[in-house]
Amino acid sequence: MTVREVAAEAYRETLPVLAVSAVGGLFAGLMLGGMEAELERVAGLLVIVPALLATRGNVYGSLGARLGSALHQGLVEPTFTAGNDRLNAAVAAALANGVLISGFAAVLAIPVLWLLGRPAAGFWTLLGIALLAGFVSGLLLTVAVVSVVFVGYRRGLNPDTLAGPVVTTTGDVVGIATLLAATRVVLALGGG
Repeated sequence: MTVREVAAEAYRETLPVLAVSAVGGLFAGLMLGGMEAELERVAGLLVIVPALLATRGNVYGSLGARLGSALHQGLVEPTFTAGNDRLNAAVAAALANGVLISGFAAVLAIPVLWLLGRPAAGFWTLLGIALLAGFVSGLLLTVAVVSVVFVGYRRGLNPDTLAGPVVTTTGDVVGIATLLAATRVVLALGGG
């Protein structure tokens, strides 16, 4: 293959995904704008939004990269079977990392806000929101990443080309949606 053919193939694979990514990013921004009441009610919630969204991309982007590499090396089959130990281990590690880092972001936000003289919601409120959003978004992102990587690979597409934009966009949309839902659940349970 020539350089021109490789470049043309890369653009053909990525441009549609990047277009969807741009639309998804705008949608996530609209959802964040619609969280005005929750952001006012839970002091400090806005501080953890960037941390939660960034970690979605980092953790599940790594999952997508691992799966892509494992597929290329023949270590994982692109099937959704229960006995796929490497896949199960990668998914479990991603979920655990996603939930733990979400909790860490909430725990860290409170002293940072205190040091800056800014108000912060109660410890259990921020922690509950972060853990619930981290777990639910992790489940949804796991399904999205594994599906896109496996289906793309079966169709002859490079999973490394697909995983990044899909994880970023899905992570933003799912991250904001689950953060909103988690905030409403925690507040309804009396957490704020």
